[in-house]
Amino acid sequence: MSKRPYQICSCCVMDTSDEDITFDENGVCMRCREYEKRILPEWNYGKGHEKELSDLIRKVKESGKGKKYDCILGLSGGLDSSYMLHLAVKEWGLRPFVFHIDAGWNLPVAEENIRKITGKLGVKLHVKKMDWDEMREMQLAWMRTGMESLDAPQDHAFIAVIDEYSQKLGVKYILNGFNIMTESVADPASWASDGGPTGDAVYLKDVIKKYCRIPIKKYTFTTGFKHKFWIPYVKGVKTIKPLNLVEFTKESMIKTLREEYDYVPYGQKHFEDLITKFLEGWWQPTRFGHDLRRVHLSGLVVTGQMSREEALKILEEPPLTEEESKELFREVAAKLQISEEELMQLHDMDQCTEKFKSHEKLFRIGIRVYEFLGLEKRIRR
Repeated sequence: MSKRPYQICSCCVMDTSDEDITFDENGVCMRCREYEKRILPEWNYGKGHEKELSDLIRKVKESGKGKKYDCILGLSGGLDSSYMLHLAVKEWGLRPFVFHIDAGWNLPVAEENIRKITGKLGVKLHVKKMDWDEMREMQLAWMRTGMESLDAPQDHAFIAVIDEYSQKLGVKYILNGFNIMTESVADPASWASDGGPTGDAVYLKDVIKKYCRIPIKKYTFTTGFKHKFWIPYVKGVKTIKPLNLVEFTKESMIKTLREEYDYVPYGQKHFEDLITKFLEGWWQPTRFGHDLRRVHLSGLVVTGQMSREEALKILEEPPLTEEESKELFREVAAKLQISEEELMQLHDMDQCTEKFKSHEKLFRIGIRVYEFLGLEKRIRR
């Protein structure tokens, strides 16, 4: 936790639990100011992008002529990717190669949502099932480090599999579900200062070498060079974020998916997955004092979908009830094949002070370049 005097933004609900946060003379944090100056003027709540979207869809379709698929879409069962699949197939008439990463942590709600949506839309779902013994060991390895950023094994796998498919299929467009409406604010960098970039194989391999107790041979890796340079600029595979060109709200997304596919909302963002629900709902708040809801709620506040007062009211209660936390704790311990005592020991261990090999500086430079070019739409600080 930060040792600074406590302060909370007068506009959103970000506070000094982010050690790097700054406020202006009116008590407004730098994220809100950046949103006003850099994000909102160009985005305009998705309004006025009709021609841009039409031209983009036309290019995707033209690139796929004579091919089975014209784009690639990763489907988690979460809100954003589900809504994007709905638009891509039903509204835009695209032919996506739809894949899902099964890292062993799926909750029933996610699998059921995926089944309903792909079934009604008539699209084939390609499932990449990760080796569970390796995934389990990698998750334990990250926990053994004492770091806060513990979802790297699953997140890196998603990036790596996208890179793998993009080269195998010969498809020139990847649909990315990121959108400003629900994800304008990124997790504070200070909350992940003990780790490395998720897309950096150098970082992952260093943690694996030091903390994994079995060989990791089947896991799929990628590199920042491959993902950010080789595939987009040499292979010509473009990652596009079409949801930023459409006018909608979080509530309208849920309404559409409910009516069209009997979609079941899963509560807090990322709660469609057992390990992320556990980490974000209990582990991070109790071990580090970081509540990811501040990030998600602040994004809804700055985009006008929720009042600051409503967000503060939500934060008065913990992300999970005591009973929910206990049940999740039991499930995760059993899934990891360790005792509840051992899992609690990992939770209570000293925080990480070790530095791991990584290309973090290059990733940071890349993000700044993307911001300068107008390609990065998320507020990263």
